[in-house]
Amino acid sequence: MGGDGDGAAAAPRAPRSRRFPTFTRDTARPEGGGRAAGGDAPAPYRQWPLLAVCGGVLAGLLLVLVEFRSGTVVVGLSLLGGAVLRWALPSVGMLAVRSRFTDMVTYGVLGGAITLLALMAQPSPLITIPYLDDIVHFSVR
Repeated sequence: MGGDGDGAAAAPRAPRSRRFPTFTRDTARPEGGGRAAGGDAPAPYRQWPLLAVCGGVLAGLLLVLVEFRSGTVVVGLSLLGGAVLRWALPSVGMLAVRSRFTDMVTYGVLGGAITLLALMAQPSPLITIPYLDDIVHFSVR
């Protein structure tokens, strides 16, 4: 008759709760962790934000072989670009690791620190911060 064989009526399903579960059984996708391009695009194009940041870091690392300061500035600016992409785009693919705020702070702090330290590198630093110079001299002695 009905098609399920035993003649029993299917029990109505309770609506799913929107509350967080008491015990976590799985990990949620990070906010913005969807594809950056449609599913019909080839795989590299779907992950273009991550590839842009990784490409910038790779270019910076290769440039370090020639010119240390310029290469490390490129690495730092690439990470800062990752923070900007994470802030500006609703979907960034695998560039999204944690929440949007956590990703932006992590990329921003690491990129800023690398860039700042590259500009302070000896010899002939482009910027000097006196109290940081004292901390370094105190810790090295």
